Amino acid sequence: MSIAVAVDGKLVWAEGFGLADLEQCVPTTPKTKFRIGSTSKPLTSAGAALLYDQKRLDLDAPIQRYVPSFPDKGNPITTRQLLGQLGGIRDYNAQESRKLDRDVYHSVAESLKRFKDDPLAAPPGTKWLYSTYGYVLASAAIEGASGQEFLSFMHDKVFLPLGMQDTLADESDKIILNRARWYTVVADGSYRNTPYEDLSYKWGGGGFLSTAEDLVRFGSALLKPGFLKQDTLGMIFSRQETTAGNTTKYGLGWFIHDVDADGTERQFEHSGGVAGSCSWLVIYPDRGVVIAWLQNSNDFRDWPILDVAAPFFSTRK
Repeated sequence: MSIAVAVDGKLVWAEGFGLADLEQCVPTTPKTKFRIGSTSKPLTSAGAALLYDQKRLDLDAPIQRYVPSFPDKGNPITTRQLLGQLGGIRDYNAQESRKLDRDVYHSVAESLKRFKDDPLAAPPGTKWLYSTYGYVLASAAIEGASGQEFLSFMHDKVFLPLGMQDTLADESDKIILNRARWYTVVADGSYRNTPYEDLSYKWGGGGFLSTAEDLVRFGSALLKPGFLKQDTLGMIFSRQETTAGNTTKYGLGWFIHDVDADGTERQFEHSGGVAGSCSWLVIYPDRGVVIAWLQNSNDFRDWPILDVAAPFFSTRK
């Protein structure tokens, strides 16, 4: 595993533990690149929010404005709904959950074919339904609004400006420096190599590689205005509402929690688990503390993230 902590925008601790490659005995370091799974969603949300700040993406416009090829489902679907998990797009079905994904998709538009002709799981806005495919569609909206391929846009406009030199797509055929190998913990507690899977069908929803250091840089950039405007930060870190007025537990790409009963201590977080790896990015905005925890196995336990964070909490609130 690899853990990093930043306080008030400054990296204060980063360390690797164990092995990035068991067979070659390669140690994990803060520069080891891990699959981050669904922690890719906050990154994609930030890309959409940047276009919103630039008035290039209307979050409340029908998705067909930016993705004309997406079929009309009878009720308008918006990018805001997709980012807030209210778009009604289905998640993985039983067949997809059982099989290994080995098909290579060469574009976001091509990956839309997996679900675009399927019926909605719920009318847009009516129900909170977690959907990685919803984020694939949101990434297509980013392409349409920016006029740039999704991966290129994220590299040029999000990762490089934030100093995230080690964050990129997990493209299986490329030679990627410091990429970990992936492991599955079996019933007896031993490790096995995770079977090959290709993640090109879901870059925006779960297909990025990153390091713990890069993720805390990203989280730190959202503590105050700069990369995004203040009002936009308030928007992505606000719980969304259904059309019936029911408040969800999700903002735009982030789970939103109250750590204490009176709501004075907040936590913004997202975790991810995919094909032999798991991740967790946590922001304590009232403390200025950001933590990233990555590991190259599917052993997704109840990590003591608050215990890790506590020593770095300042006295201010």
